[in-house]
Amino acid sequence: MTLDIRIPIGLMFTVVGLILIAFGAITFGDAKIYETSNKVLESGVNINILWGAVCFAFGAFMLLWSKFSKDEPKQE
Repeated sequence: MTLDIRIPIGLMFTVVGLILIAFGAITFGDAKIYETSNKVLESGVNINILWGAVCFAFGAFMLLWSKFSKDEPKQE
């Protein structure tokens, strides 16, 4: 059995995404911590929750792709 590179990449992005989402949820009401990102975006978006969701979605995609992949390792 060979290690599919999509598994560790998916796990890493899923864990990082969950950490970012948790940090964004904990600091949701603190406007001072998001002053810089709010000046750039000018929309009041919680940047940690946004990018945490993006990382989590990418990690979940990689894990699902590795699970449902039809690639079988070649045996010689």
